[in-house]
Amino acid sequence: MSDRETMPPATTSEAPGSARALPREALEIASGYAFTGPALDLGALMWGGECLPDAQIRIPLPMLNRHGLVAGATGTGKTKTLQLVAEQLSAQGVPVFLADIKGDLSGISAAGQPNDKVSGRAAEVHQEWTPTGFPAEFYALGGLGHGIPVRATVTSFGPVLLAKVLQLNQTQEQSLGLIFHYADQKGLDLVDLKDLRAVVAFLTSDEGRAELKGIGGLSTATAGVILRSLTAFEAQGMADFFGEPEFDTGEFLRTADDGRGIVSVLELAAVQDRPQLFSTFLMWLLADLFHDLPEVGDAERPGLVFFFDEAHLLFDDASKAFLDSITQTVRLIRSKGVGVFFVTQTPKDVPSDVLAQLGNRVQHALRAFTPDDQKALKATVKTFPNSAYDLEELLTGLGTGEAVVTVLGEKGAPTPVAATRLRAPESLMGPVEGPALDEAVRSSPLYGRYAQAVDRESAYEKLTSDQPAGAKGPDEMKEAAGAPKAKPQPSVVEQVVGSGMFKSLARSVGTQIGREITRSLFGTARRRR
Repeated sequence: MSDRETMPPATTSEAPGSARALPREALEIASGYAFTGPALDLGALMWGGECLPDAQIRIPLPMLNRHGLVAGATGTGKTKTLQLVAEQLSAQGVPVFLADIKGDLSGISAAGQPNDKVSGRAAEVHQEWTPTGFPAEFYALGGLGHGIPVRATVTSFGPVLLAKVLQLNQTQEQSLGLIFHYADQKGLDLVDLKDLRAVVAFLTSDEGRAELKGIGGLSTATAGVILRSLTAFEAQGMADFFGEPEFDTGEFLRTADDGRGIVSVLELAAVQDRPQLFSTFLMWLLADLFHDLPEVGDAERPGLVFFFDEAHLLFDDASKAFLDSITQTVRLIRSKGVGVFFVTQTPKDVPSDVLAQLGNRVQHALRAFTPDDQKALKATVKTFPNSAYDLEELLTGLGTGEAVVTVLGEKGAPTPVAATRLRAPESLMGPVEGPALDEAVRSSPLYGRYAQAVDRESAYEKLTSDQPAGAKGPDEMKEAAGAPKAKPQPSVVEQVVGSGMFKSLARSVGTQIGREITRSLFGTARRRR
């Protein structure tokens, strides 16, 4: 630690209710965390190279919906911090959502294993450590991994998020928006990717082109790019993430029979090599909650705390419109009782407009091995309030499980910056074994609701249907009579252009088949709850 932290003995004071004297600066810091209402315990204050267990660092429970940031270099303990906070939220009746990138957060459902390291940490910070498991549900995107499948329909995912997943430019994104607008108006349900391809094929045909003339049209070149992007997307195995039954994000808001909040763990290990996909899907979950939840104002406790891991992936290559939507969602979702914590390596990974709304900060160690690292370190220090610490020196010297903390106090004002030795999680610090995890998933009451994919009639079937349901087509009749098999199935474009529904739509320019869907900031939509 630097000389700025070291105070002579004459400046020490007796901490109220404590058996030992604390340096004056340490006592001032500790007093900033002496909350009277319900709070989460993070750990003990560090000052002058010592851990001071009588000075506890805490976060007021009502302030958890004011958003936050957990940052730090790889291997500094961010995941354990998420686990520690999630446990205490659950214990106080608050549901939690965790994105499990590495597949090691499933242990939150099992009691921790005592050992010398855990016992030593608990003694250092005056923690009464009790091995405890917490109620949890396990999910997996599209069913890839150990968990209940999480799917979205293309309609509800919306054009803005889908454009980011497909890596479309601004012009292509706007054209995709026109396609969604048309499908909404005409009652063409975009359930999965083949539905979207069918609608694009129709709108770029000679007959269908007139349908979009009144609202700007769709160029053949742009439609071709969108179709090729969709094809490549499906070829990478992404189609399973879109379809029905669509996941109801209201499932994240549940509590267990004993009153504890349920921890929803979304396993992403199977898709961690597809960052554009999973980061955008996380944003869909958050946007869906924003779209559907009622206003609650400043509640005594959050209705949900949502941890957004690998947050930098969400902001990489994002358009200005996309960033504006994120900023607006984060700003407004607080009044709906949802707290959002972004988890990343440095604060500079988060745009300044979003960072300005993250009042609760847990900053683990940073490295300063390269000029870029040093620049990031200086930028991080500037994001903190004035401090009695030499933060540049402190942030590079923190050990695993230590962090620099500042949160919003009970009146909403920032607390003093506090170097903190964090408590140990009471649940298992590692993954639950695969068979036990699978059993927990299958025994969930949600499993029967979401496990089996359903392919109902939607835009693709409407556009390609030219005969009564259940009737045999010409090729099927020939095969039944022993005739040679027909030529290969026509392409989606050929099926759409040759269908009866296509001809019907081409004759009904401007006809409203269905009520247009109302969309939110991200273009997401809901037709339930």
